[in-house]
Amino acid sequence: MRTILVADDDSHIRDVICFALRRAGFDVIEAADGRSTLAEFTRHRPDLVILDILMPELTGLDVCRAIRDTAGANPPQSRNVPILFLSSKDAEPDRVVGLEAGGDDYITKPFSPRELVARVKAQFRRADALAAPDGNEIVAGALQIDLDAQTATVHGRAVDLTRTEFGLLTTLALKQGKVCDRDALMAGAYTGRRVVSDRTIDSHIRRLRAKLRDGGLDPIETVHGAGFKLAT
Repeated sequence: MRTILVADDDSHIRDVICFALRRAGFDVIEAADGRSTLAEFTRHRPDLVILDILMPELTGLDVCRAIRDTAGANPPQSRNVPILFLSSKDAEPDRVVGLEAGGDDYITKPFSPRELVARVKAQFRRADALAAPDGNEIVAGALQIDLDAQTATVHGRAVDLTRTEFGLLTTLALKQGKVCDRDALMAGAYTGRRVVSDRTIDSHIRRLRAKLRDGGLDPIETVHGAGFKLAT
């Protein structure tokens, strides 16, 4: 049974979410503020986090960044746990900020519990699909991607990637030397029929490039008017 941490300061919303998730067969942990969310995350190591953005003590964005922080005490797998943001802010800049903070999905309030459960399941399907049972690897020069462990290394050193960044890099690597337009990248990095803006894709690519450059590699090329490609 997979465990989901539900963090929201509104007890009614937590009740609705937890009821829907338990009915779908998930185990659920609750938190009402940012600090208790981090404490529960450290204690239980959930498989997915549903995170309200506007919470007392620490905001959801702060909590997300803390979970993704590679310098923190969390084990490496914590950086890959799916995080779904909940927010009453539905403007594109707000969604972009949430995704750039390390979120994998962004759901606006009011929301449908059925849709929320469907998105949770989609995140797990994506994780299962990425975890190749035979430990397949993709090698592109100094870049090595382990599809089973969902890790990437440059010159033998690990590159700390979020799930979305790993999905983008894998999509590019599978079509090494060929141009991937933003629709292809969107399909590879997000679940279901999720649609995000070009600006969001570009932001993730920019962060991915920066992490690869820190490792001494700059393989992603921009093909103006077409998309991006991973150099051979």
